[in-house]
Amino acid sequence: MAGSSHGHTPAAWTGVTIAFIGFCVSGAFMVMDQPVGFWAGMVVVLLGGVVGAVMRMMGLGQPKELHQPHRMTGDREPARAEG
Repeated sequence: MAGSSHGHTPAAWTGVTIAFIGFCVSGAFMVMDQPVGFWAGMVVVLLGGVVGAVMRMMGLGQPKELHQPHRMTGDREPARAEG
């Protein structure tokens, strides 16, 4: 994915950061056996997805026309033997 700048946008970084914080909160409350805190963390995880999607719609994500599809193995030309 390094060749396509996949995920290198403010929308992606913000959404993933919020979701990661929610994941950590849920994990901590799960270990403490507190179901309400666990579900609160899960709500934060979902909030990260919503925030990322809203930011993408606001133009802070990667534009679709700049993304080049990856070539699959069958689409590549066969290697030629040097001789």
